Amino acid sequence: MTRQMHLGLFLQGTGNHPAAWRQPGAFDSFTNIDMVRQIAQMAERGKFDMIFMSDHLHADPKAHPSFIVRFEPLTMLGAIAMVTSHIGLGATVSTTYSDPFTVARAFASLDHISGGRAAWNLVTTMNAASASNFGTVHPQHNSRYERAAEFVDVVLGLWDCWDDDAIVKDKERGIYVDASKIRTLNHEGDFFKVKGPLHIGRTPQGRPVVLQAGGSEQGLLLGARTADVMFSVVQDFTEAQQSYRALKAKLPQYGRSPRDVSLLPGVMPIVGRTNAEAFEKLAALQGEIDDGVATVLLSERLGIDLAEHKLDAPVPDLTLADTSHSFARVLLAKARRDGMTLRDLYNLTASARGHWVLCGSAETIADTLQHWFENDAADGFIVMPPSFPDGFGDFIDDVVPILQERGLFRREYSGPTLRDHLGIGRPTVPSQMSA
Repeated sequence: MTRQMHLGLFLQGTGNHPAAWRQPGAFDSFTNIDMVRQIAQMAERGKFDMIFMSDHLHADPKAHPSFIVRFEPLTMLGAIAMVTSHIGLGATVSTTYSDPFTVARAFASLDHISGGRAAWNLVTTMNAASASNFGTVHPQHNSRYERAAEFVDVVLGLWDCWDDDAIVKDKERGIYVDASKIRTLNHEGDFFKVKGPLHIGRTPQGRPVVLQAGGSEQGLLLGARTADVMFSVVQDFTEAQQSYRALKAKLPQYGRSPRDVSLLPGVMPIVGRTNAEAFEKLAALQGEIDDGVATVLLSERLGIDLAEHKLDAPVPDLTLADTSHSFARVLLAKARRDGMTLRDLYNLTASARGHWVLCGSAETIADTLQHWFENDAADGFIVMPPSFPDGFGDFIDDVVPILQERGLFRREYSGPTLRDHLGIGRPTVPSQMSA
């Protein structure tokens, strides 16, 4: 099969640009389920592989509007599953502030409810403020990833406790399940002790899809071993190529091939009829940003309080904090490479929270995405529309048809499950588990 691009939607109900909700006609709520349903149906009309939702575990009135007031992701995706039929449904749940049994059960349920479209985005939670809501101390980076590595193994093991044909429902003999096809996990590790099994049968996908976005060495190794899709933060084509090749090179040590894991950089496309019009759209959005909000966003991404630094001086030498390594590394590298001031850097961060912003006509954007896709920089993209519905509609109606005409993106879904869209097989149940 000819390799084709994967497209995921990063769902922020008020738009991914922090000021988008202020525009006339823009969706201005992430707790209006009718608006969210419209966005999901737009994504499915555009034949996107999946919707992806991030999450925050603490409230900050200065944050992006979609983080200040929002639904719990799994609850929202359950509602979206009822008004869509093909698009994948991915939600973030933290390995630091959750437990494996609950996560495995919840995503197995979503996979059944949606007919095989569930995906778990595994994160370790970078923001220490989350700890205040769980009565604990935020662990250091290394400890979070050690816990995450064991956490995902337990979840995968729980999903494999049932054979596909364990539920027999034999009415004549009065046998509902074949107990010989259900196994306990009996996991005992450094962080968890979990017997299992789940009290839900094997899911339509065998296992829900696993997503991961770690940019540190530990994160990349965890993703290479366990993830089906990895997200990345990019600002530069050459760096993106290097990251892409580095990830693919790690896969063979885990018995995996380059096709087993898709790397999808985040991108905010600003689409205009011309390149100039696209930049005018971005300028209008940027003009609505409050400097204080932008500074908070940049401080969070870098893990450093920037309140005392001069905005119009060159970006100072900053040490990577023990938070989000990928965002900090990419943003600081770009600042040094381009001789940026702190104001330049926080304007960049404010527009797409540190992700790549791509401005231009539909042709320009399609050309750029094609260049990255065909030259070992990406397997596709997580599209982060600046606004809903118009900013997303511009991409679906103007960019997607060009990609389809060039044979780079599907015209129809090839199957009903997210694994079908990603072109990855349905996993078999390991035989080594105890009966």
